[in-house]
Amino acid sequence: MATLKLRGNDLRKLGYPEGRAITLALDILADRQLSKLDKGSALALLQKIKDDPYAYLRDSLWRDLAKEFVPEPSRNVVLNPQVKDYRRYGEAFIEDGARRQMDTAMQLPVTLDGALMPDAHQGYGLPIGGVLAVDNAVIPYGVGMDIGCRMALSIFDLPPRYLGQRTQELKKMLHAHTRFGGKEVFKHPADDPILDRPEFKEIAVVRGKREAAINQLGSSGSGNHFVEWGLVDITTEDNELGVPVGQYLGLLSHSGSRGLGAAIAQHYTKVAMEKCPLPPEARYLAWLDLDTQEGQEYWRAMNLAGEYASACHRDIHRRLSQALGEKPLAKVENHHNFAWKETLPDGREAIVHRKGATPAGQGVLGVIPGSMTAPGYIVRGRGERDSIQSASHGAGRRLSRTQAKQQVSEGELRRLLRDKGVELIGGGLDEAPMAYKDIHQVMAHQQDLVDVLGSFTPRIVRMDAGGSGGSKYGGE
Repeated sequence: MATLKLRGNDLRKLGYPEGRAITLALDILADRQLSKLDKGSALALLQKIKDDPYAYLRDSLWRDLAKEFVPEPSRNVVLNPQVKDYRRYGEAFIEDGARRQMDTAMQLPVTLDGALMPDAHQGYGLPIGGVLAVDNAVIPYGVGMDIGCRMALSIFDLPPRYLGQRTQELKKMLHAHTRFGGKEVFKHPADDPILDRPEFKEIAVVRGKREAAINQLGSSGSGNHFVEWGLVDITTEDNELGVPVGQYLGLLSHSGSRGLGAAIAQHYTKVAMEKCPLPPEARYLAWLDLDTQEGQEYWRAMNLAGEYASACHRDIHRRLSQALGEKPLAKVENHHNFAWKETLPDGREAIVHRKGATPAGQGVLGVIPGSMTAPGYIVRGRGERDSIQSASHGAGRRLSRTQAKQQVSEGELRRLLRDKGVELIGGGLDEAPMAYKDIHQVMAHQQDLVDVLGSFTPRIVRMDAGGSGGSKYGGE
């Protein structure tokens, strides 16, 4: 009988805990009713029972096993009845859904402090634009799916007229040296030291994504990710870039940790939800204690994903700099969808989650984009305490993806692109500029958080032709 070949190790690989659950599963599979199941089907069934035990509680055969995976009521975590006070920037145009999600996050027993940025909109768990400081714990969905997603800007000593004179040449460079979405990869991906990190051997979920990480190195995701040529305007003489006031050619990219980051987020969110059962409205805010093995594993995996995202940007900018035949005068890189160990102003150690929010500590540089037809800003953080040293990571969505597709026509998008002098390669209506908030209004609400050193205005934009997944200037 095929199922008799199953062993305890097969179930442990599915995440079955030692003890009664494994014994019950093997005993039940020995039943004559299941004698015709092959090993693959049996394992698939056991996985379903573990992932959704509630669906099997009325099944007389599997009831006892399913109960092993249903959290005991006594384990449920109770939210604090009061919402801790937190600062909201640009509150008048933050949607109610984002506000409610942040309120819930401020009721977690581990929460120390929080803030909501002016680009905030509703997401899963922590809202996009949410900043949450917690005590000795990390929330996988407080970080998000696209771990370590970031902006990277290279500034070249070439005049603005280069954009107009070499438009076709610059478009060809984007076609030749960038890859987007789930199917496009380089025939010969670059090598990078990140691929030799020990986490690829020591953490199961990471190990399973190494091959994909090799193939996707230097590529960008779908929907919200882009690589674009544009005009950099440095307006502040006193800047850490070492670039004089003036106008330059710029290359800006936005992408994250690809399939590696998504796999890490999905796996450890499930683990957290099993370990930390929360009320329905807070279930995606389940956390992992950093004193546990699972918490330490996630922390290592998250940091690896963030550095992998940086390696992808490094490869994008290397390829295009070589094609251009120019070395950058300066570079700026900043990331969001991450968690940092920091000290709060009152001296408490905290894990600070910035989901769709930019670090803005004293003197920290970053780029805050607008939309494909609106300028982004090169900024320097002011270290504001009330925002937990954070700022927005973009303009933030005004319309959902579905709303954008329903309310914006192809003709409207083409006319706007023509009027703004923007060449678009790929993209979709869900990423139309009309779907985003006014970046000037967003910046007006965070004058206390950052100083503006200059701007970046897009001129040639490449995105995934599929136009799906994430949101360009405010994604998960």
